[in-house]
Amino acid sequence: MGENAISGNLKNLTIDTGDSKTLVVCFGELLIDFVPTVGGVSLAEAPAFKKAPGGAPANVAVGISRLGGSSAFVGKVGDDEFGRMLAEILRLNNVDNSGMRFDNEARTALTFVTLRGDGEREFLFFRHPSADMLLLESELDKNLIQKAKIFHYGSISLIEEPCRSTQLAAMKIAKASGSLLSYDPNLRLPLWPSEEAARKEIMSIWNLADVIKISEEEITFLTGGDDPYDDEAVLQKLFHPDLKLLVVSEGPNGCRYYTQEFKGKVGGVKVKPVDTTGAGDAFVSGLLNSLASDLTLLTDEKKLREVLFFANACGAVTVTERGAIPAMPTMDAVQELLSSSSRS
Repeated sequence: MGENAISGNLKNLTIDTGDSKTLVVCFGELLIDFVPTVGGVSLAEAPAFKKAPGGAPANVAVGISRLGGSSAFVGKVGDDEFGRMLAEILRLNNVDNSGMRFDNEARTALTFVTLRGDGEREFLFFRHPSADMLLLESELDKNLIQKAKIFHYGSISLIEEPCRSTQLAAMKIAKASGSLLSYDPNLRLPLWPSEEAARKEIMSIWNLADVIKISEEEITFLTGGDDPYDDEAVLQKLFHPDLKLLVVSEGPNGCRYYTQEFKGKVGGVKVKPVDTTGAGDAFVSGLLNSLASDLTLLTDEKKLREVLFFANACGAVTVTERGAIPAMPTMDAVQELLSSSSRS
């Protein structure tokens, strides 16, 4: 998001998409990422940092809107300059931010993140506590959540109370309203008190989801070291009886899918990567935007494969630009890539 987009009049901070039959409501964290102005350095070596809006659920909400879908975000930021800037960014991206809340005492979360020269990501989080961790059940916009065709969430909000209980309450409201529950754990181990705590909490809500997207690394972590490419291990340990779709993202290599009736693999779309930040969120955006319009995709393998290839393309477009929200693709950008690419 350019500087022009975040400056200007901040008085009109909310946008309400109204009642929508295809609304995707995303719950969780919205924060500021600080990324080095040069690549391939450690945080300590970085000469300067540039701020960028971040937070996986918010990225997904913007991604859906960019594709022409209807989305809303539910979460909490600080009543500070960064928090108001983030609310404005959602508004400018046509995301319903009426479910956002502002905390008078805690600050908006900050994350310093870099991709070092050795290819490893390095994170430094400022959440002691941050506003997103303090969202109360009483602050939930229940009417907004009840409108959701799909309710999407991660696991970061499970780390601390009161946000943990608030997420569980929001999931319950959505489920009771007939929403499809979508879960992307988005594992960030440095935020958890221990590996054991992360594994326990992430799995504690596993069986409530209708759709789950995970990465290869998350399979290894959640199964206690199993081979992420072993279909039997994935099905036995991670596919629960009520699950409608489990998707394993494999980055540039595409994705695998598992349903009650069928399983398979869809190839990726080859591009020259610049920054992989937000690629998984763009993939989820592409999948959920399609699902919100047609839930029969879950039982039609041919249509599901087409949608997953489209979602792979969404992720591919994103890695050709820097940042997460700024790089979320439009429908035109995805179609342009698809028309000029062949399946790998």
